[in-house]
Amino acid sequence: MSSSDLSLPATAAPGAAPRPIRNATTEAPWVKWTLVGLVLAFMTFFLFVPLATVFFEAFKKGWDVYAAAVTEPDALSAIKLTLIAAVISVPLNLIFGVAAAWAIAKFDFRGKNVLLTLIDLPFSVSPVIAGLIYVLIFGLQGWFGSWFIDNDMKIIFAVPGIVLATIFVTFPFVARELIPLMQAQGTEQEEAACVLGANGWQLFWRVTMPNVKWALLYGVILCNARAMGEFGAVSVVSGHIRGQTNTMPLHIEIVYNEYQFAAAFAVASLLASLALVTLILKYAVEQRVKAQKRVITEIH
Repeated sequence: MSSSDLSLPATAAPGAAPRPIRNATTEAPWVKWTLVGLVLAFMTFFLFVPLATVFFEAFKKGWDVYAAAVTEPDALSAIKLTLIAAVISVPLNLIFGVAAAWAIAKFDFRGKNVLLTLIDLPFSVSPVIAGLIYVLIFGLQGWFGSWFIDNDMKIIFAVPGIVLATIFVTFPFVARELIPLMQAQGTEQEEAACVLGANGWQLFWRVTMPNVKWALLYGVILCNARAMGEFGAVSVVSGHIRGQTNTMPLHIEIVYNEYQFAAAFAVASLLASLALVTLILKYAVEQRVKAQKRVITEIH
C-alpha cells in the first residue's frame, strides 16, 4: 500500500478524491458568535452588574458617608480581625503546602494517596460543617472545651477559633498549586545536586524553590483571598460579637440586616477591591506558571 493510499479516509472509495479533513473546532461564524454572546451575557448579568452595583451603592451617598462607614470602630475592628486571620493563616498554610507538596512530589511513601485525599478535604466539606467541628472540639460542651475554660483559654467565640477555621478552609490552596508542578519537574535536578554534594537546605533553596516560586505565589494569592472572604466557618465559631469577633464578611451581614445599606456596601466594596486586585495578580502569575510548565514540558 502506498503512502497516498494511507492518506485517504477509511470510507473513501478506491480512486475517489480524498475528502478535506475538517477541524473539530471549526464552526459556522453564527455558532461562534452565539456562544461568545451567551458567555458575555452571562458574565454581564452575574459578574459585571453585581460588581458595579456594589461600588455604585457604596458611593451613592457621597464620599463622606463612605469614609464614615469604613472608619467607624466596628468596621475598623472587622478589618483588623480579617487581616489578623489572614496574616496568621496564610504563612502557616504556605509552610504546610510547601512541605506537603515536596513530600508528595519528591518521595514515595505509604499513605501518599491518603495524604492527597486529606488535603482535598476542605474542598468537599461545607465550611459550616468545619466550623461545627471546632465547636464540638473546643466549645464549652466539646471534648476539650472544659479544659480550656478551666485554664482561662478561650478558643470558640474568640480570635483563636476564627484563625483555626480560616486555616482549615484555606490549607489546600498552596499545596494544590505546587503538587502538579513538582510532579511534572520530577527529581532529576535534585538528584544531580545531591551528586554534586548539596545538602537538604541547599536543595530546597537553590533547586526546588526557584522552580516553583511562581506557582507558590499563585497559591498564596488564592489562599489570602479565601482567608479574607471566608464566611461560613468563621460565622459558626465567631459568636458575632460586634467589635471583637466579627470579620469583614460578618460585619457586612450584620449592618445589612440592620438596614444600613450604605455601610454594608462600603465595606463590601473593600472586599470587592481585594477580589479585583487578586484577579489581576492571579492572571499575571498564571501566565508565569503556564510559561514555566511549558518550559518543563519542552525539557522532558
